[in-house]
Amino acid sequence: MSSPEPIVRFVGIGKTYDGVARIVDNLDLDIMRGEFLTLLGPSGSGKTTTLMLLAGFETPTAGEILLEGKPLSRVPPYQRNIGMVFQNYALFPHMTIAENIGFPLSVRGVPAAEIAKRVERALDMVQLGGFGKRRPGQLSGGQQQRIAVARALVFEPKLILMDEPLGALDKQLREQMQLEIRRLHQRLGVTMAYVTHDQAEALTMSDRIAVFHRGRIEQLDTPERMYEYPTNAFVARFIGENNRLDGHLETAANGRCAIRVAATDTLIDGTLVETVGIGDAVSVSLRPERVQIRAAGHTIDAQPGCRLAGSLREIIYLGDHVRARVALTGNEEFMVKRPISEAHTLPHIGAAVEVFWTPEHCRAFAQEH
Repeated sequence: MSSPEPIVRFVGIGKTYDGVARIVDNLDLDIMRGEFLTLLGPSGSGKTTTLMLLAGFETPTAGEILLEGKPLSRVPPYQRNIGMVFQNYALFPHMTIAENIGFPLSVRGVPAAEIAKRVERALDMVQLGGFGKRRPGQLSGGQQQRIAVARALVFEPKLILMDEPLGALDKQLREQMQLEIRRLHQRLGVTMAYVTHDQAEALTMSDRIAVFHRGRIEQLDTPERMYEYPTNAFVARFIGENNRLDGHLETAANGRCAIRVAATDTLIDGTLVETVGIGDAVSVSLRPERVQIRAAGHTIDAQPGCRLAGSLREIIYLGDHVRARVALTGNEEFMVKRPISEAHTLPHIGAAVEVFWTPEHCRAFAQEH
């Protein structure tokens, strides 16, 4: 079976507005045909600029972008055959829904009868058949967003770009739309590039995620690998919840390591992810759901280097799970996440406890600068 081919290639792309600060810094990235790729990162990380460069609304100051092997540098946005969905929907309020969706076809000179057929088909795709005669102001936020998606699909583009399209929706509707867009992608097989700063959204929707930071991609991976196996401290901190402990590398061999935790002068065992010298500063990442907790003095099935002592300060009920806040020396906010079925096994608030883990879930990185 042949491997997927890239529909888009970013080759050495740079973008600067003042000749000094690099908004996008020597970016190499392949977007594979038919995939759902999310560009994820904090504000100012370069993710939206990267999308705008691909759409043609920004011009790179270095490098080249290829669409199906052809350079885009001299191709204007309207000739790139790329659909675009914006956060504010960008619907024309004076037009009907059918006219809004048909607009990309009318500017391409498609006959009226063909436009009507394609508009009806696009409305059915987003489950809004029969809404064509209404105007945007008569629709809810979620319905307007679906119309924006239908407009991006109607001219059958090779690629659809979405710039934080769900940012204006409330939580429940946002989560519903995440699933709808994901199902639409799976049904149509069109390539989608999606920008968000919401990590949960990226994990829910993507085939792959590119985490941006300071104009560069820190890690490009599947959601599962991104969460379970972050490759540096920034990704570990940015994706999902994370307990952080700082210390120095004491020993390292065969991927395993011992870290001397700065606050307690205690040695803990973990997995060394990056190349770090003995004695160098490291930060340790432990996901809250990968940590166990027991009252101090109970028998614990964990090796000595995979446990720390503290006291249980708070239990937070969250419906399907509980979070236990443990105060460790040097870290008053160490969190343990347990399913609701285990809530009754937790020690009482104020109890002396030990938290413990397995070495593969304790990941050590070079400290961020």
